[in-house]
Amino acid sequence: MSRASMTRWLSLFSLLLAFTALPAEEPIKVKFLEMKGLTFTADLPYKTGENLGDYEKERCKLDLYLPTRVKNFPVIVWFHGGGITGGNKDGGDTPKVVHSWVQKGIAVASVNYRLSPKVKFPAYVEDGAAAVAWVQKNIASHGGDPKRVFVGGHSAGAYLSMMLGLDAKYLTAVGVNPASIAGLIPVSGQTMTHFTVREERGLPKDDVIADEAAPIHFVRKDAPPMLLLMGDKDWPARLEENQYFAALLKVKKHEHTTLIVVPDRTHGSIFGKLQDESDAGRAAILKFVADPVGFAKRS
Repeated sequence: MSRASMTRWLSLFSLLLAFTALPAEEPIKVKFLEMKGLTFTADLPYKTGENLGDYEKERCKLDLYLPTRVKNFPVIVWFHGGGITGGNKDGGDTPKVVHSWVQKGIAVASVNYRLSPKVKFPAYVEDGAAAVAWVQKNIASHGGDPKRVFVGGHSAGAYLSMMLGLDAKYLTAVGVNPASIAGLIPVSGQTMTHFTVREERGLPKDDVIADEAAPIHFVRKDAPPMLLLMGDKDWPARLEENQYFAALLKVKKHEHTTLIVVPDRTHGSIFGKLQDESDAGRAAILKFVADPVGFAKRS
């Protein structure tokens, strides 16, 4: 091999080593977002101050996905699932589902929050409230509409969204008027006291209770408009729990609650399929965000 060939080969080898030394996901993620006309900012802290603990500094961050082709867009503050004991804002199907929403002109703030057992109820609900407050305060500077802030999540994240939308004290404590929330989008959420909260108290996981840690405890007429999404093959009693929840809201004369049960969906696929253009749950979310008050009347 000639000296020139050897030099070229070594240069290519060095370039390959440099490329493989980079974090695997970030260049791919950024390139994908650029191609799709999105902007993306990772790990924005939504809590600040000298009194934050190390775990708060680690977990109290959000990823902000913004559409670039529209202005004054709505935003969904989205909480991941994981039983309040696990999960991440960029885990599983979340990036793909979020990307598909942003393509429709909807911004998404994908939120991490502290997890049990490192913290106990209501710390993670309080984290959720702080995230909503941050988005409502800052989304206008990113081109969004602070009057169209929706709150949603899957599974444990759905539970958090319902607690924030129904028990007014959490949002009020961070300076957010609960009535200013445009709508709630709980996907396969637990409406009773969450089973992880029961375990924190030393209670059996399957002992159903509905106290101050239960969204159903706070059903009220003036709650934000709500789209409840469920699969027909979810965990035992989860569908019935949501049906009872929706019925109680109607008893309270809440006029803007809609429960949609999507056929052939499990606890996981009811969320994962939201990225599919033909998915009924996805279509419902897009219509709900476009007109949360009118959605229930048309459904």
